Amino acid sequence: MKLSVLALFALFAVVVAGCSQVSPEKTATSQMEKPAGEEAMMVEEGFEMINGKMMMVNEKAKTTAVMEKDAVLNDGTKVMMDGAVIRLNGEQFVLKEGESMWMDGSFMEAGEMMAGTEEDAAMMSGNYQGTHLAGTTTPYLAFTKADYEKALSENKVILLNFYASWCPICKTEQKETTAFFDSLDREDVVGFRVNFKDSDTDADEEELAKQFGVPYQHTKVIVKDGKQVLKSLEQWEKSDYEQALSAV
Repeated sequence: MKLSVLALFALFAVVVAGCSQVSPEKTATSQMEKPAGEEAMMVEEGFEMINGKMMMVNEKAKTTAVMEKDAVLNDGTKVMMDGAVIRLNGEQFVLKEGESMWMDGSFMEAGEMMAGTEEDAAMMSGNYQGTHLAGTTTPYLAFTKADYEKALSENKVILLNFYASWCPICKTEQKETTAFFDSLDREDVVGFRVNFKDSDTDADEEELAKQFGVPYQHTKVIVKDGKQVLKSLEQWEKSDYEQALSAV
């Protein structure tokens, strides 16, 4: 009886010892793999100086948005809304046009883009020049007069979204707008975010607002065959965009 108990105890000790040897290895492996995955994901996000403005850039989603607050990168580097960069070692500089900082702390010079980025962006935005905000088949772009005239000449259905950076409704609505264009699969449609009565508004945007009698921000106008077919002053959700565009 004593022999059997001792044998069982010895067997249990062997099993425990085996587990203690395997567990650290598995734990170490999982800890090594997780940061690698996170690093691969985070390097796709960064901040770039585009047309004199600091923009948040996501290379994987192919989206850009105006930077609205200072940011801290994974290595502790600070990126400011005015383009200033402050590293932990005290080094400071200001990003120039086309230069960017990425979440892993890496710096990229103007024109030094990830493989395929320029070609992919041009394909998604239909060779328009404005900043690509959302959409793959159907681009949603920051307004430029040249792009708008190009869309008119191509007989596109055009959605104009009049946006003010100081407007909380506009900021909330942009999430719905982005989701809509990311899901839309129509090559005959293009959308433009048009600045309205904020510090980013230019003369072309002011003239466009007058042309369509836009009274205030978050107004949506749909143009077909060069003519206004819809104007809404209401705040829209994704379903409202879907309903409006399905009718034209």
